[in-house]
Amino acid sequence: MVVQISRFLFIPLTLTFLLPFPPLPSAAASLSLHHRRFASNFSMSSTLLHSPVAKKVKHVMEQFGDVRIDNYYWLRDDSRTNPEVLSYLRQENHYTNSIMSGTKNFEDKLFEEIRGRIKEDDVSAPLRKGHYYYYVKSLEGKEYVQHCRRLIPHNQRVPSVYDIMPIGPEAPHEHVILDENINAQNYQYYRIGAFQVWLHVLGTEQSKDTCLYVEKDDMFSLDLYASESKQYLFVASESKNTRFNFYLDVLKPGEGLKILTPRVDGIDTTVSHRGDHFFITRRSDQFFNSEVVACPVDNTSSTTVLLPHRESVKIQEIQLFSDHLVAYERENGLQKITIYHLPPIGESLRSLEDGQAVNFIDPVYSVYLSESEFASSILRFSYSSLKTPSSVYDYDMKAGISVLKKIDSVLGGFDATRYVTERKWAPALDGTLIPISIVYRKDIVKLDGSDPLLLYGYGSYEVCVDPSFKSSRLSLLDRGFIYAIAHIRGGGEMGRQWYENGKLLKKKNTFTDFIASAEYLIENKFCSKEKLCIEGRSAGGLLIGSVLNTRPDLFKAAVAGVPFVDVVTTMLDPTIPLTTSEWEEWGDPRKEEFYFYMKSYSPVDNVKAQSYPHILVTAGLNDPRVLYSEPAKFVAKLRDMKTDDNILLFKCELGAGHFSKSGRFEKLQEDAFTYIFIFKALNMTSLLES
Repeated sequence: MVVQISRFLFIPLTLTFLLPFPPLPSAAASLSLHHRRFASNFSMSSTLLHSPVAKKVKHVMEQFGDVRIDNYYWLRDDSRTNPEVLSYLRQENHYTNSIMSGTKNFEDKLFEEIRGRIKEDDVSAPLRKGHYYYYVKSLEGKEYVQHCRRLIPHNQRVPSVYDIMPIGPEAPHEHVILDENINAQNYQYYRIGAFQVWLHVLGTEQSKDTCLYVEKDDMFSLDLYASESKQYLFVASESKNTRFNFYLDVLKPGEGLKILTPRVDGIDTTVSHRGDHFFITRRSDQFFNSEVVACPVDNTSSTTVLLPHRESVKIQEIQLFSDHLVAYERENGLQKITIYHLPPIGESLRSLEDGQAVNFIDPVYSVYLSESEFASSILRFSYSSLKTPSSVYDYDMKAGISVLKKIDSVLGGFDATRYVTERKWAPALDGTLIPISIVYRKDIVKLDGSDPLLLYGYGSYEVCVDPSFKSSRLSLLDRGFIYAIAHIRGGGEMGRQWYENGKLLKKKNTFTDFIASAEYLIENKFCSKEKLCIEGRSAGGLLIGSVLNTRPDLFKAAVAGVPFVDVVTTMLDPTIPLTTSEWEEWGDPRKEEFYFYMKSYSPVDNVKAQSYPHILVTAGLNDPRVLYSEPAKFVAKLRDMKTDDNILLFKCELGAGHFSKSGRFEKLQEDAFTYIFIFKALNMTSLLES
């Protein structure tokens, strides 16, 4: 993003990231084909369909005396222009379309149903910022949004939780700051991104811009943000395990960056500012769930502990106001917002006590920090659950009053009271209890083992997959599905140790936790093996690939989205983007211990001659995070080795990146396709006729 403070503009080197996709060259070669008779619910009038067979080109790789043979290494083409590779991807897409053609009408109907729940012309909850309300507006039929603002009327100069932005002919003029629809024209994929940081003084030549900092360690990346007080700019350099910070006084830019928290391996710090103090959220091996300390601006080595480290409570982040500190925390797997009153600026700081908690209504839910005005006492946050659409609240920190500013509209007769959300705990192999968030429609589900269930998992990078609302999911719930999220180790839902116990040489806990969660759901009659489907994306796709190799008998169908499945080969290649920075997550396979441990779970390296469930694998040709060749190789090896007649589909989006297509309706089309695959796998397409 661009950070503007006063007359200075702090700019990433690349502001807009556009991926134009030229016409692909015609295929120069065709691949051999073979056929199988597929399960009846996937066949088209019992005709024989031909699945692509990638040719084998022996590629030998040796490490520590261990030899691996990759017959499909040739599928990697970093230029994305090799005719033979593109031909293979097109053949896979054609095969997928052929298999799914029998239910294309159902897919179209489901897409219209999902899209019909969306209020296409909508406005986000306006955010007060200076003299303006800022908001995002979506337009009917448009894939992307407009970023807009309006002047705040004079009679609303004092912020209140009851503020309403005026609209209509008498309201202040609307200024469209950015229309993404215009920027995205003629591109199949569009997003806004940031890469490097520069200082530009408004009104001067760009040639006079100053580069503030260059990070030469490719395991680190840069972050840029302004303090809530807007008096300082912070530049942070971070790896997966370490983060250190510099600060720039925006009134004295000529002084350049100064060190606030030094680089110390294993110490992660995030900084804020208020008055004459910097506030630092600090994590270390000793204080693994973080502590919050403050130091004087003129003496950064002298710190006072404001919120101490607690083994049972993880401090995720803090938000500063002129009179308050808001802590976003996590305890027992659930998010918390705790508000602390601060002494007047200029007075000494001491340990904070008697925090005021914000209450939430659902047993499992998600809470997200939103930008708020530093000088006000109004906290804005977003709330959601598996049955509650995304809701924006303004909370008066002095009065303790919450006011709902907006809840996302869900058209089509949605009634949240029809649905039940709950949390269960599955025992893992080592006795650890794994939380599972569950939602279902109480007037349809029987809970006798006969219900279909979709189980989602991720479990990497300390990412918390908190239970939130997704309107397209109603197309499953309203047809009797149960939806569940396994909060497995490797994620951060239960604190920092939860993450540490699911990474590096403990990574297999992620996979066994997921299997234990599936077994728990079966044993407790939420579903049966014949009705259990699983899904994961990216590192979650690695999860799916691994559990498919380990326990293919446990699942009826699996969806692996842009899966990271060729772990050893990728992590041995530092030329691939992100590889070196990922060694702190997965380990460095150039070291023998990590090499053999990684090989023991890498999906591509562990495909066996055994029966697998129905599988859908997706990829994006322009994916910079997971090379399209990883899922392509996984599918090719599965086709060669699996012994069953279950369907295996590979869909490679030739114009998309890691996060699939970028338009809001295009994403809904992908949901419809995935759901149709699941319905077909369970032989439940008859439910789509009503």
